[in-house]
Amino acid sequence: MYTLQRYTRVPQVTNLMKVVSSQIRRNCDHATPLSLLSEEDQMMREMTRKFAQERIGPLVRPMEKAGSFDKDLVKELFDQGLMGMEVPEKYGGSGVNLFTSCLAIEEIARVDPSIALMVDIQNTLINRSIFKYGTEEQKQEWLPRMCSDVVGSFCLSESSSGSDAFAMKCAAKPDGDDFILNGSKLWISNSDIAELFLVFANADFNKGYKGITAFLVPRAQVQLGKKEDKLGLNASGTCEVLFDNVRVPKSAVLGNVGEGYKVAIGLLNEGRIGIGAQMVGIAQGCFDMTIPYLKDRKQFGQSVADFQGMQFQIAHTATEIHAARCMVYEAARMKEAGLPLVESSAMAKYYSSECAVKTTQQCIKWLGGVGFTKDMMQEKFYRDCIVGTIYEGTSNTILQTIAKSMLTRY
Repeated sequence: MYTLQRYTRVPQVTNLMKVVSSQIRRNCDHATPLSLLSEEDQMMREMTRKFAQERIGPLVRPMEKAGSFDKDLVKELFDQGLMGMEVPEKYGGSGVNLFTSCLAIEEIARVDPSIALMVDIQNTLINRSIFKYGTEEQKQEWLPRMCSDVVGSFCLSESSSGSDAFAMKCAAKPDGDDFILNGSKLWISNSDIAELFLVFANADFNKGYKGITAFLVPRAQVQLGKKEDKLGLNASGTCEVLFDNVRVPKSAVLGNVGEGYKVAIGLLNEGRIGIGAQMVGIAQGCFDMTIPYLKDRKQFGQSVADFQGMQFQIAHTATEIHAARCMVYEAARMKEAGLPLVESSAMAKYYSSECAVKTTQQCIKWLGGVGFTKDMMQEKFYRDCIVGTIYEGTSNTILQTIAKSMLTRY
């Protein structure tokens, strides 16, 4: 029989544990719960929540019916600094980090997921791409405008390249000091109101995905095709974007020629965290609207919320929302710490989007017959969140990403 003494040097283990326990105690003195916010973040969250409830709330149904955003409200988003949150102050932005942006996106999504999507794309994809990959001239030209009056649009998907984003056919043919763009993009959010389009096209098909290049293209050079009639997020315009011999100068290239795939991958890994925040906001907003009804609604002589079976369901849903929020917050904090985030951002996006779908479905069931009507906002939250399992990586694609990352550790 093997003995503990034969394989363990007890004095060394004891000393090691003393050292470790001492370090743990020191670390615990400075430990911060994921959901504990700084005074600044808490103030920003409260201000965004107030703005969303008072200014966005009354316009949610009218904007959905119109199929477009209220122009005055979009201007107010700029005036409030919500469209340039992560842009440094020297370029006219607020200079906050991704975590703070996610707090704002979450709060807006609790009221209107469509507006939250526009704010998310602007901050986590367009502004971030220009600041991270742009030349100083591009930053000076575009970032102040992105913070004041220009909405951006992210043009990656095509009819033949959805989850397989790098199978794109949109071409960028070199021509002297210019490139000539030909092709089309589909399902492009914000395209109806955007003044700047971040476009991905292949400049050398012989190199495969290593020919993909990113371009900054002004609205004047872009044509819009069909506007999609969607299940949800109807206030957010989603159109086909067309390029017919569009000539752009080499100065419009974002990053280096042939490195557009790096730009796309980097942005989407971070953008998924923003989508996660949107999904958490949807789940929480729908949940918050439903619980008071359950407490007021009486059946069989008692409140619906007093039935043990209902309490179990409510508790389970609340736990899932909390878990989703913590995953999003952790991924955002990992990004700010400069840590690898492919797996954490994928997990956050996957779990939060699935959580939003389950939460909104449950809320509709809890409401009973009235939940199946458009008199209640729960049905809109449900329609708005379905796309969370599709855009910026379908759930199956995201699961594949998580599995690949995880399996490399074994």
